[in-house]
Amino acid sequence: MMAESEPMPVRATKRGDERTPLAGERDVLICGASFAGLAVARELAGSGADVLILDRYEIGERQTSACGIPTEWLRRLGLMDAERQRFDTLVMNLPHGTARYRLPWTFSTFDYRELCQLLWRDCDATFETAKVNGRAGAPDRDGQIAVDTDRGTISAPLVVDALGWRRMLATGDGYHPPDAPLSRGLEVHPAGESEDLEIWIDRRYVPAGYGWSFPARDELRIGIGSFDPRFHVKDTTVMLTEDLGKEPNEYQGNWIPHKLRRGTEGGVFFVGDSAGHCLPLSAEGIRTALYFGIALGRELRGVVEGQQSREEAAAAYAAFHDSHEWKFKWMLRVQKLVPRVPPRILWPLIRLLGMKRFVDWSFDHYLRIAPPEYAGDGHPGDSAHDQDSAGQQQGDAEDALGRERDLVQAEQA
Repeated sequence: MMAESEPMPVRATKRGDERTPLAGERDVLICGASFAGLAVARELAGSGADVLILDRYEIGERQTSACGIPTEWLRRLGLMDAERQRFDTLVMNLPHGTARYRLPWTFSTFDYRELCQLLWRDCDATFETAKVNGRAGAPDRDGQIAVDTDRGTISAPLVVDALGWRRMLATGDGYHPPDAPLSRGLEVHPAGESEDLEIWIDRRYVPAGYGWSFPARDELRIGIGSFDPRFHVKDTTVMLTEDLGKEPNEYQGNWIPHKLRRGTEGGVFFVGDSAGHCLPLSAEGIRTALYFGIALGRELRGVVEGQQSREEAAAAYAAFHDSHEWKFKWMLRVQKLVPRVPPRILWPLIRLLGMKRFVDWSFDHYLRIAPPEYAGDGHPGDSAHDQDSAGQQQGDAEDALGRERDLVQAEQA
């Protein structure tokens, strides 16, 4: 979600004498230190690999989303300390009325900095602030891939691009907004409290997209997301915020990919927004960044531990990545359909779809796109080759969802 006229945050990066040149070789080089990159590094903990993470910002420095995720993902990864507020109901606001959906599982907002620090706590990699400029030539004969940064050139046989939608380490499929499959969003964080997790489908705010309010204990994260990248969202973000009786502040935003891209290219592994791992329609990208990051980390661990080659890891990760393509395509079809539905029809449709049986069915299927049980029991570093296949892990989704529903009922009691 990209702020259009607000100053960019100042980087808490090394300066002066601390900004020494970077060079040399590593076993694994991870470019990007947000959810996806940290998830990869976390899975490599204890492997003995020399892992370096690069990012132009310090870990946890720059939040670019509303920071919400199914609660079970926080539990599975041992990240509950970062939780700020929990919800078991979704409020849908339309011009003709409001519908409340009781969810079959709970959803939590969290503190971005604290969650990133908790993920980093479980890593044994090293971290440096540096701006990644791109690749520095083709892989050499030993398979080393060189990456150019503003502090020098670093190489590794295993390189991960978790830098976001710009896909900096690709070799020719870069995106140039607004002429790209990207959504656009902007968010503000006024002080306030609410018990409602709310969505607005109202063309007064955005012709194709939605507004939101994600409470996080002592602040409201209010924003507008547009599926059309040409629609400027600042004025309507201000409008929604003022309609809720708040003053806009702390603008933050980004472009949001809504199309899956290749998971591997030219020896580089892509994960998170750089691979299009953001779900169309809902624009949920944190859960999927963690999910695919874990999958990639397990495959890379197999290489580090000598259980497979880089090429075998690339093939396995690409197959796992591609197996989700049909789910992303269906979500994209719905994203394109919703703006075409006349408002007079959309309201009764929303009410009809609010039947408990349908809500449970649809939200359970939605959660299974990236099921929380895939994260395991919260202990990083288990090799993919020591675990069940991804298909078997996804097949356990019903049990995990059943446990989550039991927990929700117990909390309500």
